[in-house]
Amino acid sequence: MTKITSLPADDSTCGWYHLSQGRRVAPAHSGHSQARWVVVGAGFTGLAAARQLAVHFPDDQVVLIEAQEVGYGASGRNAGFAIDLPHDIGAEDYIGDIAIARKTLKLNLSGQSFLKELVERYAIECQMTHCGKYQAAVEPRGIAVLEAYRRGLDRLDQPYQMLEAGELPEHVGTDFYRQALFTPGTSLIQPSALVKGLADNLPANVTLYEHTPITDVQYGAKTVLSHARGSITADQLVLTTNAFGMNFGFLKGRMLPVFTYASLTRPMTAQEQASLGGKPYWGLIPADPFGTTVRRTPDNRLLIRNSFSFNPDGRANARYLARVAQRHRQSFARRFPMLPALPFEYTWGGALAMSRNHMGHFGKLAPNVYGALGCNGLGVTRGTATGKLLGDWLAGQRNELIQFVLDTPGPSADPPAPLVSLGLNFNLKWGQYRAGQES
Repeated sequence: MTKITSLPADDSTCGWYHLSQGRRVAPAHSGHSQARWVVVGAGFTGLAAARQLAVHFPDDQVVLIEAQEVGYGASGRNAGFAIDLPHDIGAEDYIGDIAIARKTLKLNLSGQSFLKELVERYAIECQMTHCGKYQAAVEPRGIAVLEAYRRGLDRLDQPYQMLEAGELPEHVGTDFYRQALFTPGTSLIQPSALVKGLADNLPANVTLYEHTPITDVQYGAKTVLSHARGSITADQLVLTTNAFGMNFGFLKGRMLPVFTYASLTRPMTAQEQASLGGKPYWGLIPADPFGTTVRRTPDNRLLIRNSFSFNPDGRANARYLARVAQRHRQSFARRFPMLPALPFEYTWGGALAMSRNHMGHFGKLAPNVYGALGCNGLGVTRGTATGKLLGDWLAGQRNELIQFVLDTPGPSADPPAPLVSLGLNFNLKWGQYRAGQES
């Protein structure tokens, strides 16, 4: 029997969650039941996997289990970018092997397209806008990244527009940035609203249980998942729990639960909108991976996202929030000096399941146990794509993308626990320091 020693516990201050439409939360599971398919984790990956299994096996009951509440966990806490392009930070031009990059682009586009289709089919109100993204820089290091990425995009034959400092205020209002690379393929979303909408429009043969944290698992010919009020026996178990997959006994020492943090302002007044200028909504990511992500949302709020912490147990730590809120205010003031009185309404953290080689796991974990784990910060598109493909693969389908993710190396092993904590915390602090004005 495998004891689950750490359960998800996110902070209660996520703006996306509180600003998204309320919904009727599914009941927690109680008693003892069984199902052919049980999916654990109702984020982007789990929702896609459960949906595809239900479509392929319409006569089977698919059980989807969520430890917290749909839209409350990691999938509802990201910056809301559904990104299409590959971005290999280990490659000189951020594209690397062109054949792998083309398949990665196809994989990301498949996830993005699936989300667009579902949003349109079910009229999900999630502020989805197909407006592209800016990748912007201030420091010379960041500008060098943009130039390198532009060369990579030329190799990949993807469209872009390079914008200089004088052109940027008409796009994003602020004159803070020296250069930006605009790519048109990204969609922006309100992530918690999208996850809630996807959960509320699952096929009829999917049964969702929320507030049902699994406390121990017994593997065998069938898998028995126990919780405080009973148990669920699965013929086939699908894990879509990202770094919490390690608590289920898999990929131990291969995934790194790294938290990043965001703050969201109140809506801008008409006067504040006029002071800012620029387009009515946009999204901007930093050239430096340790820099600051910024968004202007369709409801006229501004989002700042930066700062990192390594939380080995995968749980939120309240002591970081006050510290990062102050850092967010400094980042905001550098970019938006014309809005000194615009306060933050929400500050929150959210988990990323990272690995040292930026690879995730797709496929079999044990007899009758499968998983799509480790999105490495690309949960919206990559999580959706791999969740869908996992359901297709389990139904017997084979295609180029399924083979691609099956062949991708899984997460590499980390050093022993004391060393990985020391090394990662140092790298996070050093990276944020080196980001300079990009932070």
